Formats: sequence, structure tokens, C-alpha cells
Amino acid sequence: MIFVDTSALYALLDADSEDHDRVRQQWESLVTSGEPMICTNYVLVETSALVQHRLGMAAVRTLQEDVLPILAVSWVEEAIHQAGTAALLAANRRQLSLVDCVSFVAARNLGINTVFGLDRHFVEQGFICIP
Repeated sequence: MIFVDTSALYALLDADSEDHDRVRQQWESLVTSGEPMICTNYVLVETSALVQHRLGMAAVRTLQEDVLPILAVSWVEEAIHQAGTAALLAANRRQLSLVDCVSFVAARNLGINTVFGLDRHFVEQGFICIP
């Protein structure tokens, strides 16, 4: 199973992103392979807001209609949120987000060590990032 991060979803939708081509190729490979992919509802909210703000509503529609149906969603419960908040406060880093910290906790709880994403924070946390 692969955890999917906002960074990959955004690059997938932004044709002007320098990472778009390699992310799109990796996405197509993952979809074709049938490898299960999952994200949290926090990633969905973060991605939707970012895409709407930077790329517009047509990109949000593409996200909702073409991308998200392929993903499973892990709904963040209070314990995961609290653990992510504790990790964020312990890290004491301005550039590390609550969504990142919740993603780390959620992925570990699901036994996932591979992330489809471009965010270096996952690598710092010991995850394998693709592409």
C-alpha cells in the first residue's frame, strides 16, 4: 500500500510544475499496477484548498472526479490528530505542518513505509518516497 501526499497530487494536477511529468508517469504506473493507494481526509482538505487557490475550480473538479476515486481514504480520528499535534509541537519547526505530522502517524499506524510524494519531510521521517 502507498500513502499519497498533497505534494504529489498537486504536481500531478499542475502541468506547469517542474515535477509534473515524472509524477504523472509514476501515477500512471501505480494506477496500472493496481497497487492500493491511500491518503487521509486531512490530505484531501489540504490538496483541495491548494488546488483551488493556485489552479482554479477546473483543477478541483479534475481532482474530485478523476483522481480521488482511485484513492482510499483513512479518516483521521481524535487519537491520530492528537499524536500528530504532539509531534508537530515536539518538532518545533515552522515549515513542518500539522497535516504532515498527522500523515506520518497515520501511515505508520497503517503499516505503510512508501509515500507517493515530493515532501522531504517524509524522507526525514524514514519513509521511502516515490517518484
